[in-house]
Amino acid sequence: MADLTERANQELEQMDMENFFSDEEEFTPVQEDQQMTDDFAKVNIVAENSETFDRQNPVFLYRMFYEKFFPYKIYYHWLNYDTTPTKNFTHREFSFTLPSDIYVRFKSFATGELLKNEIERLQPIKIDIGAVYSVKPKDKKTVSEKAFKPIEKELVFDIDMTDYDEVRTCCSGGDICLLCWEFMTVAIKIVDKSLREDFGFEHIMWVYSGRRGVHCWVCDQRARKLDNESRKAIVNFLDIIKGGMQISRKVKLPHNLHPSLSRSFETVEEHFKPLLIEKMGILDTEERWNKVLDIIPDIAMKDKLVEKWKGNQKYTAAMKWDMLVKEEEKSEKRKKYKDYFLRDIMFQYCYPRLDVKVSTSIGHLLKSPFCVHPKTLKVCVPIKPEECDQFDPTTVPNLVTLRQEVAQFDKENIDSKLPDYKKTSLKPYIEYFDKFVKGLLSETIQSKRDAAEMSMEF
Repeated sequence: MADLTERANQELEQMDMENFFSDEEEFTPVQEDQQMTDDFAKVNIVAENSETFDRQNPVFLYRMFYEKFFPYKIYYHWLNYDTTPTKNFTHREFSFTLPSDIYVRFKSFATGELLKNEIERLQPIKIDIGAVYSVKPKDKKTVSEKAFKPIEKELVFDIDMTDYDEVRTCCSGGDICLLCWEFMTVAIKIVDKSLREDFGFEHIMWVYSGRRGVHCWVCDQRARKLDNESRKAIVNFLDIIKGGMQISRKVKLPHNLHPSLSRSFETVEEHFKPLLIEKMGILDTEERWNKVLDIIPDIAMKDKLVEKWKGNQKYTAAMKWDMLVKEEEKSEKRKKYKDYFLRDIMFQYCYPRLDVKVSTSIGHLLKSPFCVHPKTLKVCVPIKPEECDQFDPTTVPNLVTLRQEVAQFDKENIDSKLPDYKKTSLKPYIEYFDKFVKGLLSETIQSKRDAAEMSMEF
């Protein structure tokens, strides 16, 4: 088996990845929505050729990004899951959002080169990836509704900072800072570990959404083949925060935790005090501590603590938490009903909050890695889960900084022939993506060899 793995990796190394796409290949335009998209492309070309064109203009910046930075070759191999064309790519739905909120769905492409040309032509401000369908999505209108159905897609997760607005105090809505970004760090640690240790998945890619959240792509073949019910079962296993804004207590777990939750609680404990008590200050003001105390089932305990804390400024947030811990330890209701509400408070404030609908439907679209967020102009870059503590969303490459970095590099290295992405802060992210995809391809090659050797034995 080790020999097979080594041979598969050697075959990948020998592939001419740079020339896998032919730069001379003719591009045949897709007919669907052709007039609308042709008109849009003409507008962009006219704008760029204008004498008064601003190089900070998003039209120029998007064109620059798609022509010089988007990792088309790696991207194609990722969604194709093989070195030769497969239905994983040809039957895959792509969706483009164009300026003025023009939304184009059910695009599909026979080759990666055709996708590349269409992206460069339209310059979408957002790219979404959908499922692999029974029929090529561009041919959707040629078959019956029953014949056109999604058959597989990566298991995906969407974690958005707005779902933490009831517990974070530094920002709200679309805003983020390094203080509240720690919620995303906790989410990556807990979900990634569960997917690997509880479900045995290996090929997991985390991606910054470009503004206020993270996306997770589970790319194992077993994950891609899951039906909606199986996806729902996995999400139900991971999702423990239940109820809307009107419900005070959203987590109520049994005394004896499932081993997965016990492991997750280690991460919650590690981050709870520095994140919630210190950074978010959930016990700093009466309004905030009342939200915490409303979760407590013991009314007498709650009243006792309110009386102590109200109007008494000598108690720090850390002291208040310690008082709460001591009260819970001697609580008669805890002894009688085994209600570990303090542990559940920590889970409620710190545990990942999943967008369930994104994960449970095969046909649901999700923003593509390496597209650009239209409001921040930041690139949706992958995040190494083992280094998520160091990830800083405020320093992620954006279209303006990429242009500046290339200009500065070219000024200092006049004769350099490096690809533009290697001149910028985007380089480590593309290299990580390349390594991730090569791991997928290596597994595909090895599986083919295993199947071939087994057939020869019979």
